[in-house]
Parts: sequence; C-alpha cells; structure tokens
Amino acid sequence: MTEPTPPEQPETVTPSRHDRLRPAELLGFAGVLAVFAGLIVLMVSRDFMRTGIGAVVVFIVALVVLALLGLGGKPSAEDAEARKSLRHPGADSAH
Repeated sequence: MTEPTPPEQPETVTPSRHDRLRPAELLGFAGVLAVFAGLIVLMVSRDFMRTGIGAVVVFIVALVVLALLGLGGKPSAEDAEARKSLRHPGADSAH
C-alpha cells in the first residue's frame, strides 16, 4: 500500500512586532484618556463614584472612536493586493 501524501501546508503569516503591539497601543491611549478624564472629574466633584463612571465612559468612547478612525484609514499595499485577488478569483478556483 502506498502512503497518502500529506496536504500542502499553507504559508504561515507572521505579523510584525508593530502589528502585534498595535491593539495594546490603542488600549493604552484610551486608558490614558480615561485616567485624565477621571482626574478632571475627581477634582471637580470630589465623588469617587462619578469619577469611576466618567473614566469608564471616556474609555469606551475613546475605544470606539479610535476603532472607527482605524477602519477609515487607507489600506496598505498588501491589503489592496489581497482584496484584488478576492474580487477576481483565478480560473482554477471552485467558486
């Protein structure tokens, strides 16, 4: 009996260090904005409950705004090439 040939392994894509740290940068920036807003609310109201609520609201709003700004950016050359191949699949494709 012959042994079946193993299926071809797809190329593994390894993201760069910058790509891996990008979400942490965005979370950190939103956290800094939330701490700043929390300190402002604390100085004005002297109430820890309002400070916490204000900081959480600013954190969430900052995350949403940063995510929308990130989606609105121009795609990189690699992304544009990948999208072209998805729009016009080759003749050997099944769909």
